[in-house]
Amino acid sequence: MRSGNLDRVIQIQRPTTALDMYGAPTTAWALVATMRAQKLENAITDREGQRGDTTDNVITFRMRWIDGVTLENRIAYKGQQFKIMAIKEVGRHVGLDITCERVGP
Repeated sequence: MRSGNLDRVIQIQRPTTALDMYGAPTTAWALVATMRAQKLENAITDREGQRGDTTDNVITFRMRWIDGVTLENRIAYKGQQFKIMAIKEVGRHVGLDITCERVGP
């Protein structure tokens, strides 16, 4: 993995529980790490599902190894949030290929 290819900045976030101003528990996202990554694939697919026609934005990022990344985490990239769909190890603790799907508007 060449450092020059890691030309994108992503943030890995973990869900936490916080209290809102009324004392009710709510889900908040805590920053785990800010990483340099390479964008490998950017696929936009149209499919027909139960909710009608939908458009999925799927991106695969390659980054250096970091321990503790799970499917519960999410990635923030260019102001958008991405749900982690798959994590694949590159080499022996050399890097990670993370496949994500955009969530939200």
